[in-house]
Amino acid sequence: MKQNFNYGKIFLLGFGFFGVSVIWTVYNAFVPLFLANKFNLSPIFIGFFMTLDNIAALFIQPPVGAWSDRLRTPIGRRMPFILIGAPIGAIAFGLIPIAAILPLFVACTSTLLLSMAFWRTPVVALMPDITPSQFRSQANGIINLMGGVGTIIASLAGSTLYEMNVAFPFWMGSALVVLAAILVYIFIKEPKEYVDSEKEPDMFGSLRELMEDNDKSGLRILFAIFFWFLAYTGIEAFLTLYATKHVGIPEGDAGRLAGHLGLLFVLFALPAGIIGSRVGRRVTISIGIVLLGALIFSLFILPPATLSTPVTKLPLLGNIRVVSLLLMPAGIAWALININSLPMVVDLTTLSRVGTFTGLYYLFSTLSAIVGPNLNGLLVQLSGGKYNATMLISPLFLVIALILMLGVRKGEATEALPS
Repeated sequence: MKQNFNYGKIFLLGFGFFGVSVIWTVYNAFVPLFLANKFNLSPIFIGFFMTLDNIAALFIQPPVGAWSDRLRTPIGRRMPFILIGAPIGAIAFGLIPIAAILPLFVACTSTLLLSMAFWRTPVVALMPDITPSQFRSQANGIINLMGGVGTIIASLAGSTLYEMNVAFPFWMGSALVVLAAILVYIFIKEPKEYVDSEKEPDMFGSLRELMEDNDKSGLRILFAIFFWFLAYTGIEAFLTLYATKHVGIPEGDAGRLAGHLGLLFVLFALPAGIIGSRVGRRVTISIGIVLLGALIFSLFILPPATLSTPVTKLPLLGNIRVVSLLLMPAGIAWALININSLPMVVDLTTLSRVGTFTGLYYLFSTLSAIVGPNLNGLLVQLSGGKYNATMLISPLFLVIALILMLGVRKGEATEALPS
């Protein structure tokens, strides 16, 4: 099947990931504050609560990805999941900040988690569906650029709205995710012909194939993904609490930190894809791992008085402190890693199993996102509430990921699409 690379179409597809990023940035920034300050939960329970989205995703996203490979409808095999999941998620998300009691709060967040898990893998699988192999790093860069824009809007505008009314950033997220789903539906047309996937192995059959392969590159990539997401998501869930309780900065400034990281992620998303296509995805990811590990370790060793020192104040970005100066290049490092990882996974297989292997990608990344916040919550609890402990364990996981990537021999771009 011959396909052309269309930058405009990929930008439009990126609105789907934009909507996903808006939801999760607001969720990760402010739900921990609700849990700590509104419902008085301890760090270990907050850590568990912040993994519920990943527990839902673990059981839903991989099989949904494989299901979408086999689904045939008049509007495509991925689009039905988007049109069902996005509106339900938007409604549940808008109700979260006005839930006055914990059971209602849990009901709203649970509905959000299930609905978002239902449509994430299909919308991501659309990228390799419409993109030739040799352009998938660049395409993933564009899509993550759009996701980064969503992160910035959610973090910076969301923090300003939060200071006005705690419900406003959630309502903004609900509106934007519906808009994103509508744009994807209108402008993205799925291929009319598909390679038959009925006789292909399912997700666990595909995983078994990778385990039995003499070349363990596929398994190495998947476990490396597990460890670098273990490093990243464990910190992400506790970033606002680390900033307020360890660094000692106001909640509004703490909520903007994800936007500071996200700004550089956005600016470097497309260059990271171009670098990956030119020097190799494995080398690019390895450079990102080393840089990210060094920056996170700096957040551990530098004293709070240094980290909280104001440097300047910028429009939208707000106060730029020393902690921001470390998180901004961390955004570049994360771009080098994250932009090139999904293309490596989907280039292990053929077009008929893109959804299945996208599901494997999410199986390992989601499993780590469950372990990470729980492990960090336990670490904070055992250390007597020292939130900077999260910045010590993360570099160790990145070292393991780097060792795994050094043995990878597959997953680079090919000149022609697999068939």
